[in-house]
Amino acid sequence: MREENEEFLDEELLSQESPEAESAGLYEHLNITVDKNQEPLRIDKFLLIFRQNSSRNKISQTCRAGNVVVNGVPVKQNYRVKPGDQISVLLAHPRRENIIIPQDIPVNIVYEDDDLVVVDKAAGMVVHPGHGNYHSTLVNALAFHFEKNGLKSDLDRVGLVHRIDKDTSGLLVVAKNEYALSFLAKQFFERTTKRLYWAFVWGNLEENQGTITGHIGRHLKNRMQMAVFEDGSFGKHAVTHYKVIERFKYMTWVECKLETGRTHQIRAHFKHIGHTLFNDERYEGHHILKGVNLPKYKQFVKNVFEVLPRHALHAHTLGFIHPTTKQEMYFESPMPADMEEAIEKWRRYLEA
Repeated sequence: MREENEEFLDEELLSQESPEAESAGLYEHLNITVDKNQEPLRIDKFLLIFRQNSSRNKISQTCRAGNVVVNGVPVKQNYRVKPGDQISVLLAHPRRENIIIPQDIPVNIVYEDDDLVVVDKAAGMVVHPGHGNYHSTLVNALAFHFEKNGLKSDLDRVGLVHRIDKDTSGLLVVAKNEYALSFLAKQFFERTTKRLYWAFVWGNLEENQGTITGHIGRHLKNRMQMAVFEDGSFGKHAVTHYKVIERFKYMTWVECKLETGRTHQIRAHFKHIGHTLFNDERYEGHHILKGVNLPKYKQFVKNVFEVLPRHALHAHTLGFIHPTTKQEMYFESPMPADMEEAIEKWRRYLEA
């Protein structure tokens, strides 16, 4: 069960990788269906979007070896991708992200039993090994924890029910057996879990509560972003409900509930309505987007960026039905220290 979702079995570099496949001694490292709106582009340049830790020269060498296949046919590095092309990259070694190395890394486990573990993830920790992040992830930490406690679990195939972005803090649940994984995954797929997010967004929202609707798909020019397509001709249907918790004149603290769960849904939706997440570098929220053109204010925002050096998004609550007991479980994660300090700075600034 796989869905393109802000947390649900997708994320980090917005790749479209398929499960591991082996053919004639080669391993599939990348499988991409080119978007229907993609403009013609050399394949070596195109693949750099998805292989951030690679180089154009390495990709060219892979093409020359006949290991870049488009629609079943090996292509050269100057091949221009077209909408609908099916691209596969085949290499002689398994993908490194499929090799889980247990690592003794501190992780905040708030609940654990024989079926699952609930973690309050710190900002800056990647959930699963991937391009450029093969170690020091939450999965590496949990693999060590399970091994230390005598639990054998292949976290590359079993465990992750959903994910949150590297710089998003907060709660997520990991299954410890196949049954728990299937039972929990069904709840996430059917949107019966109880999850609320806290976010700081640029600007002063007009309404105290509202709903943002718009299809979300990969940005047509900036492939590391997701974008909103109001006419529904591209992307997937997405709905975000929000309500204001506190206003700071040039920034607003909001609580978000996702009716759907698309990749970067909260980040893309709020950027679309002109209220980008505070200090969200990928979506240009790391610039001063609202406020006054005064040196004192610019210095103040710079100071807040320093105490909150990531996008301001926190997975605050998590509720679900336990796979074995069938009892409802509910967890809350307090405001992380960096977001709390940012709030206090805004309060003091406005009171001055």
